Amino acid sequence: MQKEWFCLGAHGIFFNPHPLFFTYQASDLSVAPMAYHSFLLEPISCHAWNKDSSQIALCPNNHEVHIYKKAGNSWTKIHELKEHNGQVTGIDWAPESNRIVTCGTDRNAYVWTLKGDTWKPTLVILRINRAARCVKWSPKENKFAVGSGSRLISVCYFEQENDWWVCKHIKKPIRSTILCLDWHPNNVLLAAGSCDFKCRIFSAYIKEVEEKPAPTPWGSKMPFGEVMFESSGTAGWVHGVSFSSSGGRVAWASHDSTVAVAEGSKTAVITSLSSETLPLLCVTFITENSIVAAGHDCYPVLFAYDAGKGAITFGGKLDVPKQSVQKGLSARERFQNLDKKGAETKETGLNSLHKNSISQISILEGGKAKCAKFCTTGMDGGMAIWDVKTIESAMKDLKIQ
Repeated sequence: MQKEWFCLGAHGIFFNPHPLFFTYQASDLSVAPMAYHSFLLEPISCHAWNKDSSQIALCPNNHEVHIYKKAGNSWTKIHELKEHNGQVTGIDWAPESNRIVTCGTDRNAYVWTLKGDTWKPTLVILRINRAARCVKWSPKENKFAVGSGSRLISVCYFEQENDWWVCKHIKKPIRSTILCLDWHPNNVLLAAGSCDFKCRIFSAYIKEVEEKPAPTPWGSKMPFGEVMFESSGTAGWVHGVSFSSSGGRVAWASHDSTVAVAEGSKTAVITSLSSETLPLLCVTFITENSIVAAGHDCYPVLFAYDAGKGAITFGGKLDVPKQSVQKGLSARERFQNLDKKGAETKETGLNSLHKNSISQISILEGGKAKCAKFCTTGMDGGMAIWDVKTIESAMKDLKIQ
């Protein structure tokens, strides 16, 4: 006998032909301004979107990458990328060239190119002896960076003469595993967070593929591997790092529940805030002065940066919980519950959209200058899309500047 699977949607119950895929969408955006899609029963290790946000590539916590395509309110798996021998730890999708780069614990990276209806992989030798942890295309898509447990960053570019990908290493003064990367808008500077409690900005200038860069607030001399900035003051692994849209600021989140921002100048000014949340795992700018971060608390939070005052303030929790309708208990029923159970009935489940840690945030619409929508994926196997304007209007005290 064939089992039938049903899902609860915005307009009632409907048949779902994919038993491993469930979907929930808030029926009233004024109450819950977000959409949630549960792709898997396993955690989503990492994800990346294509240019028009019609397809998402994600890793189901193993050595594969699955690509889903959106059709109406449902998502259909259209490709499976199988080339890695170890767990995939990083995915990035170049919007203009439509190439996907992946890295994993097998110490390799692959550049995937769509030929016809098939994704073809090209192996990139990273020359590392520990697992690769994260990967990021540069803004011009002519190179990418891979952070690894080998205490170095591999900056990879395509060599036309030999028709292969080669890499250069940034080693000093990194003392531990690289956990996160982000590129400056000028395509040269690279921010990296690592397990030695430091956020650093390096020059990743490759003279073979680009012209000499113009001066920036972080410095004017930028030979390959030059340290342009090194943080101080935080005492935890740096899980997430993000440049602002202008490139003049960099934000990072540490395992000690600290969020920090550095302003580029001759003597970089560092501002930090120790939050009351559990450790944050990812961070991004959504405007020049607003930062969204998320992690083990299972919901995204907003932080506001004031350059004039040199301060970071907690802006609020962005997850608007659904209001549960509870039956009003009479005094008699209350005492009966106490007599039978020894306690009053209380809800024990999480009232957040994600039911486990959020591991990654990505901008969907508007860019870092004025983000309209952003996406989160987490250990619960789900993906949530958050509408910034609707969240702002749904929460009276929330102001995003």
